Amino acid sequence: MTMCRPIELETGRLCLRQWRPNDRTPFAALNADQRVMEYFPSPLDPAASDAMAERCQLLIHERGWGVWAVETKANRQFIGCVGLHIPSAELPFSPCVEIAWRLAYPFWGKGYATEAGKAALEVGFGRLMLAEIVSFTAAGNTKSRAVMERLGMNEDSAIFEHPDVPLGHPLRSHCLYRLSRNQWLAQNSQARPEE
Repeated sequence: MTMCRPIELETGRLCLRQWRPNDRTPFAALNADQRVMEYFPSPLDPAASDAMAERCQLLIHERGWGVWAVETKANRQFIGCVGLHIPSAELPFSPCVEIAWRLAYPFWGKGYATEAGKAALEVGFGRLMLAEIVSFTAAGNTKSRAVMERLGMNEDSAIFEHPDVPLGHPLRSHCLYRLSRNQWLAQNSQARPEE
């Protein structure tokens, strides 16, 4: 197994870092919260939550990047996860890299997902030189869709059926947002000093 030095990021208020053992308990709590998991087929039990954290940690260990644990700089409190992921499901637009987030409910509405998401996009486009990053969610998830739009992503006209959601389930229909590296560079050109 290849090992990479993990990329870790800081924003004004947040640290995006490799996972630690003491992240498991608060991560399990947010994965069991019906409000957080409203647009997923079901909440996760502690074993499934721990397995997800372990996968995230392993992928960062292998690649250097992935879905990072997020903590506040002010008090070093774990608030959830944000980052980049290669979906294992065969999606209509595979292969792809997605940007994803999942934050504990008390930390919603504070701009944390957008702030951490911008840092993740910077890694994806600035360091990894990805051509495109996508994001997707159940069609009715207006809060996540608003984050996608704040990140500068563009809604694709295609609605697709997510293969990991059971047939007939109300959350099976998903919407897709895309952002190309060229679009990201254009959006961020005003914020960048002349080189």
